[in-house]
Amino acid sequence: MRKIKGDLLWALALTIWIVMLVVPTSRTLFLEVTKTHPYLGGFIKFAILASMGDLLGVRILTGEWRIPVGFLLKAVVWGIIGMMIALVFTIFTGGAEVAQNVGKLPFAGVKIAQAFFGSAVMNLTFGPMMYIYHKFGDLCVDHFMKHRNLKFNIDEMIEQIDWKVIVKFSWLTTCIWIWIPCHTIVFLLPTEFQVLVSAFLSILLGILMAISKKKQNQVSEV
Repeated sequence: MRKIKGDLLWALALTIWIVMLVVPTSRTLFLEVTKTHPYLGGFIKFAILASMGDLLGVRILTGEWRIPVGFLLKAVVWGIIGMMIALVFTIFTGGAEVAQNVGKLPFAGVKIAQAFFGSAVMNLTFGPMMYIYHKFGDLCVDHFMKHRNLKFNIDEMIEQIDWKVIVKFSWLTTCIWIWIPCHTIVFLLPTEFQVLVSAFLSILLGILMAISKKKQNQVSEV
């Protein structure tokens, strides 16, 4: 019963987001506010939707709905990533267009080419660093929740990172084969929807990470 209740609550939260975007009045208001305050909008979108992805990931991994330790602080980490996304989307799509126009990239004036180049460069440069930032952010939260101080030991944090997962799964698999095509599509959307759709895609990230951890656990048990 608890699992079903959790499933329904999570689905209800997602439905509220969808309804808000479908209803013209609420959609217009939401987009206007986030357009006027892009960093605040990016923070809110990722803090909520990416955190929902984390909760779903825990559900997939453990079979139960559990609120992770430091959940709200980790939502703040996601929110900061959302602010970063609000900036870098403009940098990489605009930069790709400039590079095309000066002949450093081909197919100038072709929108899908601009979207692909912007996505590819972003996910091959900023993408890996974002994964590292996110991991260190979570480790800082875990340390604070455990020790209640801000005396972070960087060497210990580095040792806690599973670099095989970071490099093989996060960088060489998701950045290249999932996020480049996904963000190519995102960059073809109107600007006001790009960060929002990317925030929805962060739910997919939570699912992918849970599946990866589940496979690792199964392998280690063999």
